[in-house]
Amino acid sequence: MALFKKKQNNSSKKRFTLFDDNVPFQVTEAYKTLRTNIVMALATQRSKVFAVSSANAGEGKSTTAANLAIVFSQAGKKVLLIDADMRKPVQHRAFKFKNDKGLSTLLGGIDSFKQVLKSKTANLDIITSGPIPPNPSEMLASENMKILLDELVKYYDYVIIDTPPINVVTDTLTLSPHIGGIAMVTRSGVATYDEVSRAATSLEFANGKLLGVIVTAITEDTATYKRGYYKKYYRRDYAYRASSYDPAVSHASSDD
Repeated sequence: MALFKKKQNNSSKKRFTLFDDNVPFQVTEAYKTLRTNIVMALATQRSKVFAVSSANAGEGKSTTAANLAIVFSQAGKKVLLIDADMRKPVQHRAFKFKNDKGLSTLLGGIDSFKQVLKSKTANLDIITSGPIPPNPSEMLASENMKILLDELVKYYDYVIIDTPPINVVTDTLTLSPHIGGIAMVTRSGVATYDEVSRAATSLEFANGKLLGVIVTAITEDTATYKRGYYKKYYRRDYAYRASSYDPAVSHASSDD
């Protein structure tokens, strides 16, 4: 059996980041507000490593993780973004890097940390997923991954991990006991209450901490409805709202 599966073209969709030209002001401000709230949520945690996930696929978690890494680095923090979605990775496309080596080859002992590390700016480093392995869950649950996270906190102010959807595979849950928390992304008009609730319950059973919920692609027309919709379950947690940079979204709200 081959160690790595043949890489598939999972999506041709362009990934927008805050490095792109003509990013709407309100989108940038929404991510800055989100950054502040996450810093506050992590203030009581020993680890400054956190994951960005979602209940289901297609809700904007990877775009959110990328833009959070950017705004954290723009605040003068040394940041590492890890693409740990070794099933459908996208960060290499978002930042225009090759993906011939990365997290999978690092954890597999094929490449060294120095060989897989990519620098985007002075404050932002990135580890792409690498070739798709046959055992992503086992890799993320491995002792090598735990050792890696323990070492990274010595050199970075924040480590942001893009992880697969919680309701689809167990990858994110295997990491949850070893990080400061998970910010869960849900797309307005896509995820249902039951789906988000199921993901939060799974996280709780895995001894993970839910930092809050990020609702993407929200507009002024849906803001009031969605605020009440999610408040029912997340009244004890931070509620985050930021828009993924999506031309289909006419307006983004940055209110807490």
